[in-house]
Amino acid sequence: MAFVPGLTLSRRFHDEVIGPLLARRLPDLRHAAGLLDGGSELLGLDTARSTDHDWGPRAQLFVAGPDDVAAVRAVLDADLPAEFLGWPTRFAGHTDARLGVVHADGDRHGVTVDELGGWLRGRLGFEPGTAVTAEDWLSVPTQRLAELTGGAVFHDGLDGALAAARARLSWYPDDVWRYVLAAGWTRVGQAEHLAGRCAEVGDDLGSRVVTAGLARDLMRLGLLLHRRWPPYDKWLGTLFARLPTAAPVVTALAEALGSAGWADRQAGLVRALEALAGWTNDVGLAPVVDPRARPFHQRPFLVLDAGRFAAALRAAIGDPALRARPPVGAIDQYVDGVDVLTRPDRARRVAAAVLPG
Repeated sequence: MAFVPGLTLSRRFHDEVIGPLLARRLPDLRHAAGLLDGGSELLGLDTARSTDHDWGPRAQLFVAGPDDVAAVRAVLDADLPAEFLGWPTRFAGHTDARLGVVHADGDRHGVTVDELGGWLRGRLGFEPGTAVTAEDWLSVPTQRLAELTGGAVFHDGLDGALAAARARLSWYPDDVWRYVLAAGWTRVGQAEHLAGRCAEVGDDLGSRVVTAGLARDLMRLGLLLHRRWPPYDKWLGTLFARLPTAAPVVTALAEALGSAGWADRQAGLVRALEALAGWTNDVGLAPVVDPRARPFHQRPFLVLDAGRFAAALRAAIGDPALRARPPVGAIDQYVDGVDVLTRPDRARRVAAAVLPG
């Protein structure tokens, strides 16, 4: 079967099969439809390789209440065709958390049906009503926000409720943005001098490990500075490289992570640090800070002294309660466990313990 991008396949599946089926069988039904629940296709990054699992003709349907959920599921179970554009519409080999592999003899289809508010609460840990609190923002991994605001809406027949929820999640309020950026620069400031010290004592491997961590933090910062939700690590480099001004930074980080010695590693790292410092000044969220690197005390290696940028951003936060919080940031700036970040209940408990309201 020829590869079709997953969002294209799923949109056509809804528009040509699911939508007409519901209009015929449940003519009074109001629903929204889209694909927002995860997968490379939501970021437009799926390829033929992606088709081996959790990919195929699928969609999410959202309805107003539980009675509609049951009615729609019954229609889909009975009347969905066995294939679409040559792809089976059934899946097999699933686990509780995964869709499985498209298979003609699969035991279930890939169309889910949920009440919209309940699904949003289950996905986020809160329902984005008229406002999203700082606590809400800081408890949600940016990968989840990338999924919910990426993907696609195929139909929005619930008085625009799905589009409104996505709009409210489109980007941080400025004060939360400042706080998250300040936390990112705090992380950089806590580690930027360690790569040189490792190299100085002959620990080249340790120096590379520190540099790799700094590169990851800088790439996440770069996306945040361009109002892009950073994805999880599989797609971080791909999306960072697509930023309009990223090419020199990609080159610098590649040199910093290359096989040459400390002098080349430091040169690449400094260029990347100074570039991200310039980007931070450019967004205008805080007073301009000198973006040039300087020696770390009297030691023979250079740092940005990134805490200067963190301090400037924190000082510019208008909300005194947010400004007074410890500089740990959003949940995925201090937690990287998949089994926490993919469980909103766990993520919110951790965030509440670290950042009490």
